[in-house]
Amino acid sequence: MARSVTLGVKGPGVQQVKVGRRVGRMIGRMMRHLQPEEPLPHLLAGAAEDDAVVDCALYVRGARQPGRPTFHDAYAAARRRRNGFVWLGLFQPTWAQFAAVAEELGLDDLTTEKALAPERRPTVERRGDVTMLIVRTARYVEHAELTATSEVVDTGAVTLLIGAHFVVSVRHGGAGALADVRQRLEQRPAMLGNGPWAVAYAVCDRMVDVYHEVAADVEQDVEQLEQTAFLRVGGCDVQQIYQLKRELVEFKRAVLPLQAPLRRMNDPAVVELPPQLRQYFADMHGRLTQVVEQVASDNELLDSILQARLAQVGLDQNNDMRKIASWAAIAALQTAIAGIYGMNFERIPGLQWQYGFYLILLIMAVGSVILYRLFRRSGWL
Repeated sequence: MARSVTLGVKGPGVQQVKVGRRVGRMIGRMMRHLQPEEPLPHLLAGAAEDDAVVDCALYVRGARQPGRPTFHDAYAAARRRRNGFVWLGLFQPTWAQFAAVAEELGLDDLTTEKALAPERRPTVERRGDVTMLIVRTARYVEHAELTATSEVVDTGAVTLLIGAHFVVSVRHGGAGALADVRQRLEQRPAMLGNGPWAVAYAVCDRMVDVYHEVAADVEQDVEQLEQTAFLRVGGCDVQQIYQLKRELVEFKRAVLPLQAPLRRMNDPAVVELPPQLRQYFADMHGRLTQVVEQVASDNELLDSILQARLAQVGLDQNNDMRKIASWAAIAALQTAIAGIYGMNFERIPGLQWQYGFYLILLIMAVGSVILYRLFRRSGWL
């Protein structure tokens, strides 16, 4: 009976089902062959395998958790903790490298484009649940002497993407490394316990401190140019002054625009800062104002040095023209006398006298001495 039942259920429909299963298994094998044997590494699959990742850490109540998790795991763990957040540090990532982070955080294309742009003006703006803060970095470039092509200030940019449980720092350029910022901040658990905005404060505070250092070094270069501006031998050139002014303008573009974002961050309607951090941002804004004033003072002093040097160059050229004119007048006297006695006339006074030649040479020498003393007394020579 069992055999007859088995034979009874076998029919065209059962055969079609078996054929469909075989076809499905064949397609599955083909798809497995088409897929790579190992998944490609990216920011979410393995932060340690991506060269754009500087560091990735999970912080809970101001303390760094052990290990270096992937951003995906750290962000998932941070969302499960009330006082947890993840700090992902990136250095010059490409669009493909940053795409996984953007997808995880739900960033739009415009925010991604701004985060990856190496040249951006300092700003703070709110885009949904994410606040984007852009800060310009600066670094003083040591040089043996200031030339017409010396690089004095090197600038870059740091973009901070701040959310409830994350902060992503994207750095461009050689200046503004954040490894020291992270280490010092981890030594202050009370400050780090304020969440992602504590990282934003630490980064901005470090940038302002560097601004002070760069401004002090640039001021020394300005003072050195001021001391050599009026030296006739070994003095500075106009090209040197102009090059330092260009570098100072580049530094000014990094410092001056940061004032507006810091003012806006103290506005509760723009940024929801923790109350404990508002006084720190206010103090940082005051220190930034000092740098702006110093940069403006150096810029004005460079303008004065440049104008004075141009006036000095014009005066030197005028003095050179006076000297040239004086020696030309002395030579003109000799040329005039020699031209007269060089004419082909037979009756010229003293032409037939045996001492006439020596007398003419004496007159030419005495005339040259008299003209030289006159020009010397007037300051032309």
